[in-house]
Order: sequence, then structure tokens, then C-alpha cells
Amino acid sequence: MPKKTSTWKMFWSIFRGYWCSEKKWEARGLLGTVVLLNFALVYLLVRFNTWQKEFFGMFEIADYSQFWPFIGEFAVIAFLFIFIAANSLYLQELLRLRWRIWLTEVYLAKWMDRQSYYRLQVLGSDTDNPDQRISEDVGSFARLTLELLIGFLRKVTSLVAFSLILWNLSGVLTITLGQTTFQIHGYMFWACLIYCILGTYLAHLVGQKLIPLKYDQQKYEANFRFSMMRVRENSESIAFYGGEAMEKVSFGEYFGHCVSNYLQLIHRHKLLSFYTNTYDQTAALMPILMSAPRLFAGTFQIGQFMQLTHAFASVKDALSFFVSSYSTIASLAAVVQRLGLFTEHIDQAHALKNGVTRRADASDHFAVQDLRVELPDGRLLLEKCNLTLKPCERLLLTGPSGCGKSTFLRSISGIWPFGQGTVAYGGDAQMLFLPQRPYLPLGSLRRAVCYPLQELDNTQIVEVLQAVELAQLIERLDDVDDWSRILSLGEQQRLAFARVLLVKPQWVFLDEATSALDEERERAMYGLLHTHLPTCGIVSVCHRSTLFALHKTELKMSGTMWQLGPIAPQVSGA
Repeated sequence: MPKKTSTWKMFWSIFRGYWCSEKKWEARGLLGTVVLLNFALVYLLVRFNTWQKEFFGMFEIADYSQFWPFIGEFAVIAFLFIFIAANSLYLQELLRLRWRIWLTEVYLAKWMDRQSYYRLQVLGSDTDNPDQRISEDVGSFARLTLELLIGFLRKVTSLVAFSLILWNLSGVLTITLGQTTFQIHGYMFWACLIYCILGTYLAHLVGQKLIPLKYDQQKYEANFRFSMMRVRENSESIAFYGGEAMEKVSFGEYFGHCVSNYLQLIHRHKLLSFYTNTYDQTAALMPILMSAPRLFAGTFQIGQFMQLTHAFASVKDALSFFVSSYSTIASLAAVVQRLGLFTEHIDQAHALKNGVTRRADASDHFAVQDLRVELPDGRLLLEKCNLTLKPCERLLLTGPSGCGKSTFLRSISGIWPFGQGTVAYGGDAQMLFLPQRPYLPLGSLRRAVCYPLQELDNTQIVEVLQAVELAQLIERLDDVDDWSRILSLGEQQRLAFARVLLVKPQWVFLDEATSALDEERERAMYGLLHTHLPTCGIVSVCHRSTLFALHKTELKMSGTMWQLGPIAPQVSGA
């Protein structure tokens, strides 16, 4: 079992990429500007602290001639604070957006690279809802990290500035124990420090369970949302079955997980809120109690008292950053774990070596040599399979359900990593694989017809649609819709044949690609391949006897055994 990576290592692995990338100077410049603006905000807070001392001191000496000048000074401080705070927030949000764009592009590239999106499913990875991890968790990571980073730097600056003020205003506390006298310089600072250290430790004890709860909440919410997406994608099948009651039960189960976990989450938030509010209210009383004797004795002025309470609160807030930000830190830790595990699983998918070697050679034949096909658990499906196909040859792949016919096609296509052997083909040969249910991307019908090519000349598209008897769709080529829902499976399979005519591959592999067509249209589709692509080799997987008449050679699979031979004339009708 692989060693579990710490949350901190996961965080650093995700964090450092952007700041060391090709965008690093732009990112560092924006961050530096935001930090400088926050330093300016702290300076204004320090200036306001001094203003408080002087303003309330004015009342103590009854020098009211300074009232309006002080109000004017406050107005300048307030205006500068508002202006700088608004621009700091704008630049911080701009930096967050750019960081999210960069991270999203990186994760999308990793997810699509080397067909990781497919291999994660094949490997049975526990990476749930990768779409949510890219679309939501990436954005949350950038937002929460910047929020904590800027907040931390601002609190550190505030701590340095106000600690000096608090130390000077605290004076010296003299304590006599028997014959011994102790003097504690800056005693209010030390009291604040000890209080915040103990408070931070207790906050961790109270809130540490938030991290796994937030992690699970994101997972349960995504599962609930995905269950509804599944109903939308399979609405017709569910309607035919009348499966609404069962789907409601399923919704109830998924939503029940969300509710149950959320109840635990709000209970933990309640405990943390109870603690943090108690912590804040107690801290607000401390400077008053400690400075009251000096104030009553007349050795402390009102202005100094106001300055001290503000400085104490500022130091307490800075030292209590962990306490006040615990919920945010817990959210970030959950996001980091989700993204970190996602990255680890993608790396595992990338590291998975494909035992089947595909090579291009000078021959125009398609050959399979010593092919061995396995399942992820090591169970053997096929071994020592050898075959050679000439251009325009037609091979029919037969055998009982579950014997591995589709997995055989996955192996020779290069997407199935479990097995061994060699697949050889002509150096410039292009291959196209057609599954039973064609994939229709979101967007216009034109994009669906051309997939996976870029959009082609309109004349070509019109010709192939007419050839596959989908002329009624020509006027809707630029309509944007969910075409996998609109078109029947038979229409989708004919559209897949239109793609073959556009791509013009040297070899086409069909995995029950005509299962939804009637016999006449099935013959017509294969006839189009023969007419328009006379040199194209065809390999078909079937469970229907009608395809025997359209092929010359049969590869019969049974258990781990295979048998290659010509299709008998009496079967093919020749």
C-alpha cells in the first residue's frame, strides 16, 4: 500500500507550480503589490491608533479647538483606507482568477494526457467526481490560499507594529512574593501572548474534526449532483422502465448522506463558534481589567487607555489568526486532500506502462503478434493471438458475451494497458474505432458530425449526411443542442459512419456499431465503406449473424483460446 502523503506536502506540490511557472513574474508582481497595499493598511491602522490617543486626550484637557482638525485627519485616514482596501481586494481577486486559470489548464492537461480520464476508471480509482475537483476545488484552492496568505502577512505586520505600542504602554508590573520582587516589562504583551497560545491549542482540539467532515461534504454533494445528471442523461430509459420511484429512492440515499454529514458539520461549527466567541469576548475584557487600576489611580490618561485597548485587540487578533481562520484552514485542507489525491491517482495512471507495443512499419498490413489480453485483476482473457490482415480485408470477431471481444479492440487501439504483445501497421495508416454508442460532444451538430476532426468544408458534410440517410439534419448543422438526447441510437450510429467517410481511415474497427440498425441499413452502411473506402480494412465485433455475409474472415474467441479462419461460403451466402 503506497505511503500516505501529508497534507502539507500535497499543498506545497500544488502551490509552487504557479509561482515557478512561465507566469511567475506576473504572479509575483501582483502578489507583491497586494502585500504592499496591505502593509499600507496596517500603517493607517497604526496612525488611527495614535489618532485615538490624541483625540480622546483632547477631551481630557478640554482643548476643543482641535476637534475639527482631528475630524479632518480622521476623514483623510478613512478615505485612504477605503481606497487602498478596495484596490487591494480587486488585485487579489484578479490574482486569484489568473491562478485558477493556470491551475485549471494544468489539471485539464493532466487529466486528458495519456488518456488518464479513461485509465482512472479502468484502474478502479477512488477519485470521485474529477469534474468537481477541476471545476470547483481548483478555484477554491486559489481563493482560500490567497485569503489565508494575505491575511497571515497582514497579521504579522500588524503584530510587529502594535506589539511595540502595547509593550510601551504596558509599563512594568511589579510582583512581590515574600522577600522576592519580580518586575515584568511589557506584561500586557506577555499576557496576550500566553492567552493566544492556549486559545489556539484549544481551537485546534475543538475544530480538528472539521477537515474530514468538509472533505466528505464535498464528496456527498458531488455524488448527489451526479446522480441527477445520470437521470438527465438516461431520461428515456428511465421513463420506459417507469423507474421514477427507484430514482427517488436513489436520490434520497445520496441526499441523505449530504444531510447527515452536514448535520455533523454544523454541530462542529456550533462548538467552534461557541468557543471562538467566548475567546473573543474574554479577550476584549482583559485590557480593561489590567489597565483599570492605573486609570483609577490617575497615572493613566483616557487617550492612553483607548490606545492601549486598541493595540491589545490588534495584537490579540494577529496572534489569534489561527483561531479566527480555523474554519477556512479546514476548508483548504479538505480541498488540498482532494486535489492531492487526484494528482497522485493521475500520476499512477501515467506511470502505468502499456504492455502492448504499437509500432509503424513499412508494410501496409495490419498485424497482431503474440497478443495477451488481461483484466486489471490479472485474469487472462486471451493469449498468444497472431493474425495478419491485408488492406481491404474484412475480419469478423465473434464469441460469447464476456469473452473479451471489446477488450481485444481496446488492446490493439492502445488504450488498454493490461497485456502484452505487438501491434504493427503501415507507417501512415490511420485507424478509427467505433463503439456501440457513439460519443456526441456538446455544441453544434456540425461539431458532432466532424468529431474528432476540426470543422470541415460544408459540402463534404452535406454529402456524407446524404449518404448515411440523415439528409433531414442538414438544415440543423449549426443548431446547438444535446444531440445524444435528440438523435435515436440508430441515427447516432449512422452519424458515426458519416465520420468514417470524413476521416477516411485505412483501418476501421466497429464494436457492434450497427446494433441499432435494421438489416437493410446495416448492409447499406457497410456498402458505403466498400464504395467510398475500397482499400479500408474492417474489423467488426458482432452478436448478429447478418454480419457474416459482410465479412470474409472470422476470429472466434472462446475462453483464452482463439481460432482464425475463413467464413464458410454457405454462411456468407457467397
